Amino acid sequence: MAEPAFETATPAARRSGKSADAFRTISEVADDLDVPQHVLRFWETRFAQIKPLKRAGGRRYYRPEDIELLRRIRELLYKHGYTIKGVQRLLKDHGLDQMPPVVQAPEPAPVPVVAPPPPMAPAPVAAKPSPIHNKPPELPLFDRGKVDRGVVMATLTEMEALASLLKMRPR
Repeated sequence: MAEPAFETATPAARRSGKSADAFRTISEVADDLDVPQHVLRFWETRFAQIKPLKRAGGRRYYRPEDIELLRRIRELLYKHGYTIKGVQRLLKDHGLDQMPPVVQAPEPAPVPVVAPPPPMAPAPVAAKPSPIHNKPPELPLFDRGKVDRGVVMATLTEMEALASLLKMRPR
């Protein structure tokens, strides 16, 4: 016995009580995909493949295949970091049925937690210029012998971890 369409429907379809083959309004699709309605309208202007049925007054009704395409576009844009042009190129080169599967990026390695460096001594107060010669004061030079190598290494490790996080951030 075949499963009823209701049991295989998306969560939004189950909430609305519609079958999986029913047309959906823009608000239902926006809720299901977790994107604002204006984003769906914008995608219609950028992707010729998205063609919802429009009734009198401009009300949009999305077919199940439209919703699946929108879900795929959302995944490529939001989860995998493609640009609009990149997704357009994929659709042009591979078509709707031939789009290559998106390879999941591996989970990022856990970022090591680095203890904050110990508090540094306050900076020396600069001496006032000599009123006689109007020369700038001589400040003490950085003493390389007193650098704590552990603090420098911990700071460097933390900066590398932050740099790798910035590289992984979707744009």
